[in-house]
Amino acid sequence: MLSFLQGVGIGGGLIIAIGAQNAFVLSQGVRRNFPVQTAIVCSLCDSLLILIGVSGVGALVATNPLLVQWATWLGALFLIWYGGRSFRSAIQGGALEAAVEMIPSRRKLLLATLALAFLNPHVYLDTIVLVGGFSGQLTQVERYLFGAGAMTASVVWFFSLSLGAGFLAPLFRKPIAWRFLDGFVCLTMWGIALSLLWPMGRFVL
Repeated sequence: MLSFLQGVGIGGGLIIAIGAQNAFVLSQGVRRNFPVQTAIVCSLCDSLLILIGVSGVGALVATNPLLVQWATWLGALFLIWYGGRSFRSAIQGGALEAAVEMIPSRRKLLLATLALAFLNPHVYLDTIVLVGGFSGQLTQVERYLFGAGAMTASVVWFFSLSLGAGFLAPLFRKPIAWRFLDGFVCLTMWGIALSLLWPMGRFVL
């Protein structure tokens, strides 16, 4: 039970930090674009990566510099592209009613959610490297209990964020609030992309 609670605490502490995935879930929740499906996909992806981390498989990936480098570049490019979309939306402005009319298909939303889950190196750092690293000092049974705790924290967080964002919908009927949200998402995506590319640029120079 102690290992499970440790997993809840550490997993929750890592996932609650503002990042690209959380910004995406928040924006979709406010737009009411399939919030339940978004939370399910994010929870399942996180749980899969946590399972990989606590099983020790993630250590093999982390020791391959070329694979890590390619994943970093792809992830940064995707975040720059998605941030650009949010920047354009912030410039154009809008209100909740107009945005709800442009609800994407489940397929497009699924692809975007999967891309944010698997093309963002920060997700691998949190789930595989950090959670997996914390669990490395535990016995095999305790490791999986620890992982189950981290998965529980992930599920609770994503559903709370996605469904809770709907209560902010009345606020986002104002164009200024909508611009603020899109601007926040844009800065989050670009900030994380810069944090990924900056160390690589210094290394090259």
